[in-house]
Amino acid sequence: MINNILVGERYRFTILSNQLLRMEYSETGEFVDETTQVVVNRKITDEVAIEFNTIETADDLEIITKYFHLYYKKNQPFSNLTLFIDFFFAYQPYGNRWYYGDPIKDLKGTTRTLDWVDGETPLDSGIISFTGFTVLDDSQSHYLNAAGDFTLKNLKTTDVYVFAYGHEYQKALTTYYQLTGFTPKLPRYALGNWWSRFWRYSDPEYRELMTKFKTKEIPLSVAVIDMDWHITDIPEGFGSGWTGYSWNKELFPDPADFMNWLHEEGLAVTLNLHPADGVRAFEDAYPAMAQRLGLDTNLNEPAVLDFSDSDFRKAYFEEVLHPNEVDGVDFWWIDWQQGTDSGVSGLDPLWLLNHYHYLDLEKRGKNALILSRYAGPGSHRYPLGFSGDTINTWDSLKFQPYMTSTAANIGYSWWSHDIGGHMYGYKDEELVLRWLQLGVFSPINRIHSSNSIFMGKEPWNYSMEIEVIMTHFLRLRHQLLPYLYTANIETHEKGIPLVRPLYYGEADKPISYNYPNEFYFGSELLVLPITSPINSMLYRAVEEIYFPDGQWYDFWTNLRYQGGASLRVYRKLDRMPVFAKAGAIIPLDYSPMATGFEELPEVITWKIYPGASNQYRLVEEKDNQRVETILDLNNDTHTLQLTINGQSDVLPANRQHDFIFCGTQAFSVEGYDSDYQAQRKEVSIKGIKVETSLQLAIQGFAPIVKQDIKAELFSLVNEAKIAYVIKEEIWQNFQQDNVTKILSNTQRIQNKVLEESLFELIYIMTS
Repeated sequence: MINNILVGERYRFTILSNQLLRMEYSETGEFVDETTQVVVNRKITDEVAIEFNTIETADDLEIITKYFHLYYKKNQPFSNLTLFIDFFFAYQPYGNRWYYGDPIKDLKGTTRTLDWVDGETPLDSGIISFTGFTVLDDSQSHYLNAAGDFTLKNLKTTDVYVFAYGHEYQKALTTYYQLTGFTPKLPRYALGNWWSRFWRYSDPEYRELMTKFKTKEIPLSVAVIDMDWHITDIPEGFGSGWTGYSWNKELFPDPADFMNWLHEEGLAVTLNLHPADGVRAFEDAYPAMAQRLGLDTNLNEPAVLDFSDSDFRKAYFEEVLHPNEVDGVDFWWIDWQQGTDSGVSGLDPLWLLNHYHYLDLEKRGKNALILSRYAGPGSHRYPLGFSGDTINTWDSLKFQPYMTSTAANIGYSWWSHDIGGHMYGYKDEELVLRWLQLGVFSPINRIHSSNSIFMGKEPWNYSMEIEVIMTHFLRLRHQLLPYLYTANIETHEKGIPLVRPLYYGEADKPISYNYPNEFYFGSELLVLPITSPINSMLYRAVEEIYFPDGQWYDFWTNLRYQGGASLRVYRKLDRMPVFAKAGAIIPLDYSPMATGFEELPEVITWKIYPGASNQYRLVEEKDNQRVETILDLNNDTHTLQLTINGQSDVLPANRQHDFIFCGTQAFSVEGYDSDYQAQRKEVSIKGIKVETSLQLAIQGFAPIVKQDIKAELFSLVNEAKIAYVIKEEIWQNFQQDNVTKILSNTQRIQNKVLEESLFELIYIMTS
């Protein structure tokens, strides 16, 4: 076995893989082998055996792999004078030499919070870079023992990991997860719609609200009760009412009954915590806390929040939180940052809160989940992320798609934003709608607002048009649950985030880095949220999209777009740019209101697109048992194979499959009745039961050769606020068979916006 560790009097280099190097320096010659807050595993699994060479003299050490060449002045502190690395990537005209300590222009990671941010904010570093190399500094981490408790690192060392993965971004990320721990699997309910509002609800009011959502057939899966669940009007002399743990019995006379009702309605429950002020003498749990911690009750001595103290943690969980969990709390929203000083150097109090809250649920066999802010690399082990109090502006909305996808570069894949905005800003129904659409195609869709009477995000608070569209998208989120849960498994087991930046697909193409708001959503979809208002002339908003190589189908219309090009696309209020790749297979629950709490759908509707072979593995789980439904689309043999593997009794007894073949010419499937919708170009086969396997002959399932854009053209021109004579001219122009003439005549319009919107249709005609 090859010895991959090179150690000297004050240095240690460990070649963890051909592309991952650990560099340590210690004045005492002692090094870290323990698990740290960030790094939990140093045995990297790679398909390729480690191969490296060294050149060593009395003063110098060189390490050479296929990907880099390191030069080091032995036993000297790491600096730009003693250590540099040449990376073998030709992405920069002047080479890739990095001197230790020099800044690296990476593609960023994420940030701690968006509190009080209106628009953009700087992001911390990630482990992905166009130059092909980055570093992760773990010098300040303390240790974690086998029980998950931290122990102080008194040893002063430099401990840096060098990533040399070039443009193999997903491989780099998967390796990062191996090093720092994979993201835990989320419970299914976390992927649905959350209702969240900073509002002083009462028990009857909240029940009435949830009932109204159900009556209007708007599915929800998580009920968030903000801080007013507890007493906020506290006795004089105790400070702020933000921190609290005692139920407000005037609002919620019977908390256990209230939460039991929510569970019966198919909702998980989370309560908001602002723990900074600890447990004070007016709290119901104070006597027990005081007894366990030896507090002076005569002086109302508080139980000061100190998560570095194991005695406080144990008492806090057992006396304060666990009783509420027994009554029905499924997980906790840890709100309000505790600053950055825990009293222990390098120990972030936010990290302590996240780590121990998650660990407590996990140790007791709970479906562990928290909602809290980001506390640095490794935070992905404690999902979910709460991005903070968002300001209600278009600038805030415009930044969130970029921030959400780029977080993948540091493995932080499950962001939960205040969808619709939390505070300030202005009244704008279109802004709220576009934010909600982003939420539906975000990792977590938590609808939220402040306690202003004018800011409630209930769909029925808006105009009829907006309400209808919001309702449609909220239903779509729950229809997507089979797809989302499978992506959740991919994140947990393979380190592939649900939301990934565009450049993960075409890393060698510089153009793919110019579209920060565009992202992959799971394995099958490409999404570009709309973050600007509509053009009043066309009643459509515009965004510029880049289509990667291949063919892409509009999720709403099934119209095909040729890849390898950029295009400005125009969308009405009821649509956003969402595209399925050629060969895409998307499982949906088309009747989400009929699917119970944590139940699996009786009918899976498969949307399938032509043009390429593909395989999709639908993962479903219940009671710790798994079943996988594998759909193989073979473009060469014109067959569709469905195979069920695993614990099939996990599935509903009446499980059926509907197949919708999208963007295709009409065809029939022998042995099955099919329906063809000519306008949408869809062939449907419904109500098929499958025991273990099924094969369909789908000869004729193929892309439409000549796409018909007349319906889209009529809608665009009919709704445009332009002269009727121009409408007639455009309509007649598009009746020609000669695309070149259509394009030439379109350029004569001398209206850039109108010309661009028509050019999109011409592009479809030629795709």
